[in-house]
Amino acid sequence: MEIHLPERQSLELANMATRTGREPSDILAEAVDRLLAEDRRFQEQVQFGIDQIARGEFLEEEEMDSRFARLMQS
Repeated sequence: MEIHLPERQSLELANMATRTGREPSDILAEAVDRLLAEDRRFQEQVQFGIDQIARGEFLEEEEMDSRFARLMQS
């Protein structure tokens, strides 16, 4: 896979590589790993919420408004 970065990002990546003594490709691979892990975590949380709704485990808007109002008064 080939990745094209804007000049600013390329320069910053090159500076980071020099500063850390790492290869730019290793830094990019780590960044992609982190992005993919965060996306998996996000998708899991979305599915968790969907499953809760399917089980009826949610608050109606009025109850949420009431709880929020009480919280703000504290």
